[in-house]
Amino acid sequence: MTKVLIDCDPGIDDALALALAAGSSLDLVGITTVGGNVDLSLTTANALALREFLELGDVPVTPGSAGALLRHTVRAGHVHGATGLGDVVLPAPRRGPARGHAVDFIVETLRARPGEITLVAVGPLTNLALAVRREPRVVEWARDLVIMGGSYTRGNHNPAAEFNMLADPEAAAIVFDAGWTVTMLGLDVTLTAVVTTQVLERMEPLGRLAELLVPAAQSYGVVTAESGPAIHDACAVAYVLDPSLFTCVPAVVNVETAGQFTRGMTVTDFKVGDRRANALVATSLDAKGFWDLVIGAYERLAARLG
Repeated sequence: MTKVLIDCDPGIDDALALALAAGSSLDLVGITTVGGNVDLSLTTANALALREFLELGDVPVTPGSAGALLRHTVRAGHVHGATGLGDVVLPAPRRGPARGHAVDFIVETLRARPGEITLVAVGPLTNLALAVRREPRVVEWARDLVIMGGSYTRGNHNPAAEFNMLADPEAAAIVFDAGWTVTMLGLDVTLTAVVTTQVLERMEPLGRLAELLVPAAQSYGVVTAESGPAIHDACAVAYVLDPSLFTCVPAVVNVETAGQFTRGMTVTDFKVGDRRANALVATSLDAKGFWDLVIGAYERLAARLG
């Protein structure tokens, strides 16, 4: 089984991504949290509640960075609601987080298992940037780095920048410049992973799990037969499970940190030439295959949860 460490900021779509991981064949070695969609105290509380609701056992949940490296805090409570989980209500967690800081957990976990663990980052990249600064060898120790973030065509929090990049552009720049190849699943593909009425109908019979899936899937958009809200973060987990669902193209990606109107933009150049590509950028998604994978995992998880 592929070992993964998920760095996240739950977050509605983070919750759906964690549910996908829980229902799949992945070996989840840890969850680290970062301030992003909502404050760190809430993202951590949500991760703890999801760990218990999804019956992830003793998977450690380790809190990390509360805010961006240099600039003011950006949050998305207007999208994810005051708690970060929209209309989803989960039982309060009975167990607290692991001791220590997410950055130390990332470094030590990769140090202990070099070449074995894929990092999946679906929030601002602050924790990963600090891990790279603390121990540059994490770039060599990670099996792969897959992120949900960025775009080569558009933004969502503003016209140029996707939220995870805008929340900490300096951290994103550090991560893209660190020497590994970042698999970037940006808005160009995640906006095609939308919940339609057909998808919702496949979620509704899933017992206790549906109590999470259905309100989460409807929390930040209107579901219709043709379109609906995108579940961005689940794309990163789906990529680890089946990369063939995505078309990815080598590129050189730089993160804008100074632009007045373009701060947080992932400036993507597909004309690599004799330069080293620092990213694999997703350009298309097999949406039907994606939903078959996701719903299949949810069905297996639902059977386990009852």
